[in-house]
Amino acid sequence: MHRSKPRPDLRVTKSSTKTISEGACERSRAPFDFGLAARSCLVGASLFFGLTACATNAAADPAVTAASPSPIEQFQAKEARLFEIGYRLGTANASYCDNGQPSLGLLLHDVRAYGQAEAIRSLLGLRGDIGVQAVAQGSPAQLAGIRQNDTLLAIDGQEIEDRPDTRKDWQRAAKLRDTIDASAGDGSVMLAWIDASGTRTEATLLPVSSCASTFELLSGDDGAAADGTRVLVGESFPGFAYTDEEFAAVLAHEMAHNLLGHIPYLAENGKGDMRARNSERDADRLMPWLLANAGYDPAAATRMMQRFGPRHGGGLLRRRTHDGWDERVEFIATEVSKIEKFRQEITGLSVDWRTNFEPFLKID
Repeated sequence: MHRSKPRPDLRVTKSSTKTISEGACERSRAPFDFGLAARSCLVGASLFFGLTACATNAAADPAVTAASPSPIEQFQAKEARLFEIGYRLGTANASYCDNGQPSLGLLLHDVRAYGQAEAIRSLLGLRGDIGVQAVAQGSPAQLAGIRQNDTLLAIDGQEIEDRPDTRKDWQRAAKLRDTIDASAGDGSVMLAWIDASGTRTEATLLPVSSCASTFELLSGDDGAAADGTRVLVGESFPGFAYTDEEFAAVLAHEMAHNLLGHIPYLAENGKGDMRARNSERDADRLMPWLLANAGYDPAAATRMMQRFGPRHGGGLLRRRTHDGWDERVEFIATEVSKIEKFRQEITGLSVDWRTNFEPFLKID
């Protein structure tokens, strides 16, 4: 990371357990994909602030055995991994993004959006409905002491169960998200939560800056895509079998589409005249820059393409908007060389892609 994160001002209290409720749902659609079809349209359960994610009614049967994690726990583990890497990419590159947003590094989900809320609460050890799905390492949320499967109780001193917006559907959950976003935008958010033992904690969290691109896990999907503001990854996407660095490269490719403004530009101007292909080239080429700033090996972008390409991106059936995978590797390798040279000439690990990266697709 190229900058330090402010430590939140902690004020800790203990009190009795309280419970909360509510549900969230959202539909997802992705016009851009990484080479696999991104099937979308599902009802979601997860929200996070700074980076948003979806879980689904179809995500899991809460039945669990001692021998293996339940489907809902498997989904949670994938969502936490996606969230962690997305947070790292977003915060590390915030200095170079045109559009930013505050982030707490906190991913929440609402058990009321699942088919069997009581079973989900019992399985995850929640003491209410708004649970912590994931907490990013080194984030304001982690520094405040929030842990996975804690339960959120209050925002800025107002108990969630006492809020006037008592509708038990996605609209109420969306309002919770908006409330936290608004407070984070003002510079701080006071949250209260309770852990599995019944200990209530309150703390004021100071958000950090992140690029304005969110990350969502989609149930029943096997693609990776961008839609202008979100990176959408299916729970069955092959990249989950990759190393963290290679998986981060996939996310960086899709994130690059959002950061470079490709989706709205192509929607307005069309994909012809090499516009779509150059957008894909630029997303590939920006990958190693985003990885480098996040502390990953920029060459992981070439390794990812060498692994992904022969299986999913080559042959007669490849999309005409994409080069062959071997050509894509060459474009990426050229940028990796530039980054290595750039790092030899400067002090520190941060690489300024806003100044030193030259897109093929010119967007005014």
